[in-house]
Amino acid sequence: MINSLARLLALMTHHGAYRVYAKKLSSNDNSKNQVYLGGGFAALNVLPHGEIYIDTTSRGGSKQDRPKAALNFLWVDGEGKYVAPDANLILYPDYPEVRMSGFLRGCRSAPNNLMTIRDEGRVLFFGVTRAGEVLGFAAASDSAISKELDARSWPTLGVFLELPLSLDGPTDPKAILLAQLRRIYGLQWIASQKLTATGAKAPYSARNGGGYTLEAELGVRPNGYAEPDFMGWEVKQYGVRDFIKFAPKSVVTLFTPEPTGGFYKTGSAEKFVERFGYPDKSGKPDRTNFGGIYSCQKTVHDDTGLRMTLKGFDAAAGKINDMDGGLALVTKDGEEAATWSFSGLMAHWNRKHAQAAYVPSLFRTPPPEYSYGSQILLCEQTDFILFLKAFASGAVYYDPALKLEKASTGKLTLHRRSQFRVQHSNLTQMYHRHEIINLVS
Repeated sequence: MINSLARLLALMTHHGAYRVYAKKLSSNDNSKNQVYLGGGFAALNVLPHGEIYIDTTSRGGSKQDRPKAALNFLWVDGEGKYVAPDANLILYPDYPEVRMSGFLRGCRSAPNNLMTIRDEGRVLFFGVTRAGEVLGFAAASDSAISKELDARSWPTLGVFLELPLSLDGPTDPKAILLAQLRRIYGLQWIASQKLTATGAKAPYSARNGGGYTLEAELGVRPNGYAEPDFMGWEVKQYGVRDFIKFAPKSVVTLFTPEPTGGFYKTGSAEKFVERFGYPDKSGKPDRTNFGGIYSCQKTVHDDTGLRMTLKGFDAAAGKINDMDGGLALVTKDGEEAATWSFSGLMAHWNRKHAQAAYVPSLFRTPPPEYSYGSQILLCEQTDFILFLKAFASGAVYYDPALKLEKASTGKLTLHRRSQFRVQHSNLTQMYHRHEIINLVS
């Protein structure tokens, strides 16, 4: 019987959870009214989910037309885990907010007695696994687990409480991360390195070793994520010129989604570059480039004749008013050269961690070594709506680097780099909370 928080956490880890969250339920959080997971779309970066699609099924004679995403949701107890096949997330762009629905349908072992009632004080626990499963466990308001949860304070992430995997030892992931970064700062210069598949440190000589070296010191093996994952935190290093001004050497690449529509898709990426690109400006023969800065605040690009537009988003209200909209590079005649749908962009954005730590670094050689600074930027609760607002203002922009080359055989080779970027000083616009921590103060 699961009658304590310690046993519940042990159950979650037994089933593969590497992050555990709790949501205190209100009277409206039930199977009829769905479970509220917060304003905006921040919950999409906390709970792994399937592809976002528009549900146009008719219920009660009216069209729902709601963006949804399937959840690989399983209820767990001391006997095992049980699939809830109809569990999904529902996006309400007009509020905006996210709710969870369908978590009881089709699952005989679901806690119907707790999730169909309106009692205040119930708690819904979520365990997230590396395989993308979401494990669920519901506790009654008068249960020992709920009382134990209420008796302690926990870090928060939107509407969620962040719980440790064990109650033994430190329980705040942020404090543990900062302790590790403080230790790494104290090492001063560290030889460039990379963890092997077995977890051993190996010398690394390529110029992009800053992230790998930090990852190795954190003890995080390379994984399927774009950046090191340390107790739920995305850890990103960035090069600076000194540890006085902490001025970044380069901009931040947020993500790299390929266009999902327009001539880029109806023709081909190669034909897109042939039509809208320009000869390499450094004089390299047989090369056609497509680059430049494209934002909603810029007019037609001189080299390509294209400009960036954003359709279906009310920046002032911070709401998507047309889920069929998105970003588009258009010609002066209004033809769509390349487009990115909202659902496609969200699928990429939602892979970002909800929490990120940005760590400055210095580089010197020979031999290649890195030193990590004491001023850490912590950002929490990213949201796709914040990305759209920043894009509408011009803070985020499209900065592609496509090049089409003809090899000696005459065969065309396309190198793709479809980048959305932001100046480091505007990075905090992507998060609801941020703070700068000085590790030595």
